[in-house]
Amino acid sequence: MTNNDIWRFSASEIANRTRAGDLSAEDSITASITRMNIANSALNAVVEDLSAEALERARALDKARADGTTPGPLHGVPVTIKINVDQAGHASSNGVTALKDLIAPADAPLVANLQNAGAVVIGRTNTPEFSFRADTDNPLFGRTHNPWGKHISPGGSSGGAGAAVMAGIGALAHGNDIGGSLRFPAAANGAVTVKPGLGRVPAYNPSQSAERGILAQSMSVQGLLTRNAADLHLSMPTLIAPDPRDPFHVPMPWHGAPIEGPIKVAFTKNTFGYDLHPEVEAALDTARDALLDAGYIVEEVEPPNVFDAGRTGYRALMGEVWSLMKKDVDAAGSQTVRDIFAVYFQEFPPFLETELLQMMAKRTYYAREWSLFLEQYPLVLTPFLPQPFFKPDRDTEGAEGVHEVLGCAVYSYAINYMGLPAGCVPSRLADLPQGPQPINVQIVARRWREDLAVDACAAIEKRVGRMCDLLWQKMEQGGSR
Repeated sequence: MTNNDIWRFSASEIANRTRAGDLSAEDSITASITRMNIANSALNAVVEDLSAEALERARALDKARADGTTPGPLHGVPVTIKINVDQAGHASSNGVTALKDLIAPADAPLVANLQNAGAVVIGRTNTPEFSFRADTDNPLFGRTHNPWGKHISPGGSSGGAGAAVMAGIGALAHGNDIGGSLRFPAAANGAVTVKPGLGRVPAYNPSQSAERGILAQSMSVQGLLTRNAADLHLSMPTLIAPDPRDPFHVPMPWHGAPIEGPIKVAFTKNTFGYDLHPEVEAALDTARDALLDAGYIVEEVEPPNVFDAGRTGYRALMGEVWSLMKKDVDAAGSQTVRDIFAVYFQEFPPFLETELLQMMAKRTYYAREWSLFLEQYPLVLTPFLPQPFFKPDRDTEGAEGVHEVLGCAVYSYAINYMGLPAGCVPSRLADLPQGPQPINVQIVARRWREDLAVDACAAIEKRVGRMCDLLWQKMEQGGSR
């Protein structure tokens, strides 16, 4: 077995082999570090290399196993952590130069949970300033590139995570999502993810000096990007382990009760006046057919109004950002990010004062309507974006650019506003004039039923295959633009 084989293994394959004693944690981590050294120079996805401490930890895991300690479920699995989450002894810079020396005093819950399960952190991944763009670039570390080529943004804000995991740098990549920051990079890079629902994954940064706004608390979640759906079933039970530092975490098991009979899936192609690209429509049709083949009942039916919920939710979030965060962006942000925020406030006019409180209250109305709908249809198959993923820096091109990047993404942030789980999985590789790129679809699930969304992702993946295999073939041929 060579390093050329090991870095290609899924998290499930690595865990099975290390737990059985067929592969050492040190060999697993060494292979991943070697791959990182080869691939990352062209991507700038990992911006803090933790190779030395990763190898030290891997050797300690191997020794503990040899001494009789039962290995954890993620024993020897290489993982990356996004630079906006605390990892003891490392800076939680959030892509902001002024925060480059904000050293975390302790691990965030998700970092502790992953390491307690035997995972090994090999590096920390890039994010845009303040983790508030759907693209990934910042003055502190620079631009992250998509492994499919420079014609596609890597997505954001977990763009470093998405590019890294799909390029073979670590089998798992941590990210987070307040309006799409797990699903945007999944869609851009062809990864698989599930945005957990509210309260599912404990969250807290020990380095924080103040609590986040109530909408940020209720819309933002922590999660993982993977190369296949099975790795989400492996790793998410670890991520959701309780931590008392998050008083609103709900300690529920990963797998819910079985649903009797075939699961009904609502299917919609409605893009609310935005043009639906033929490649996106083809991806939706493929996903529908895959679910039908897998035994789901798929019915074309409209769910409750996503557009209204999404626009209301993001305008409310912008109201909170205006009130609580704008001064920090103005003081510490680059001119680029300040300009982008100015256009955000044009695209999503902030609700303020009494109106903001009213729209925050209306969140319950939208969530209730969806909760009732999901009683009949436990899953909803939707577009993620109406068009193939956008080019780098598209959101710097004024109102038109921000509208293409975020304005049309109502299926993304509506789900955050209502606190529902949603999977995102590739179902097509589009051959476009500018180059090949994956097309992902979204699968919304009942509250607390992330497992159902991941099951549906697995059914689509069974039909389509893993996108990473096509990507690695392209990378080995030297194909990029």
